[in-house]
Amino acid sequence: MTLLLAQISDLHLDGSERAARRAEQVMNHLRALPRRPDAVLVTGDIADHGEEAEYEEAARLLKAPFPVFLCPGNHDDRSAYRTVLLSEPPGDGPVNRAHHVPGAVILMCDSTVPGRDEGRLAPETLDWIDATLSGLADGTPALLAFHHPPVTVHHPLPDAWPLREAGDLAALLDAHPRVVALLTGHAHTAAASAFAGRPVIVSPAVTWTLRLPWEGGEPADRDQPPGLAYHVLDDDHRLTTHFRVVL
Repeated sequence: MTLLLAQISDLHLDGSERAARRAEQVMNHLRALPRRPDAVLVTGDIADHGEEAEYEEAARLLKAPFPVFLCPGNHDDRSAYRTVLLSEPPGDGPVNRAHHVPGAVILMCDSTVPGRDEGRLAPETLDWIDATLSGLADGTPALLAFHHPPVTVHHPLPDAWPLREAGDLAALLDAHPRVVALLTGHAHTAAASAFAGRPVIVSPAVTWTLRLPWEGGEPADRDQPPGLAYHVLDDDHRLTTHFRVVL
């Protein structure tokens, strides 16, 4: 069975009309597709300041007739995220969730370090990934989604706040060949690379697009429309990604 996923990232909801309008524009686009996605992945920086009111707005904007799976980014606050989006008691531990979709499992992982902008998959998160993957039925493919890319993207802004200690993730992936790809956000630019023999797909951002050094100008291009990625996982466990802007 072919699995269709959409990925959005870096909404940076801050109570402004602009941020809400751009998020609503993307979600309306997804709701109107002739074939709805099997799930939408939101790979972090949902809120801009980590405030409960921002997550209340996110809950309203992200409501959809298809599953929406989330993970936090460096602008998010774990406690407020849990309270509003997960209806759980507040807590500061990593927010990790596994979601089963037709023919695959998606692990939404927390790569954030509270109070800092760089990322790290904490030991408890790596243990959770290992245990979750080890418990899957033979032949079940998996996708890992988290905020910080484990590779450089060749811009000094996101590369200043990378995923630290990425070697620990590489060692884990070596033990789990069922992982098809890594899906990330954070960089505000659509990009593709490779890590530990897997594709790394970086989602474009909803809020603004990163200008690359050779393009000139200020890093944040706020005139570009919001972007998204479509991922197709086929019966051969091959992932194909298409990038789109939403006008």
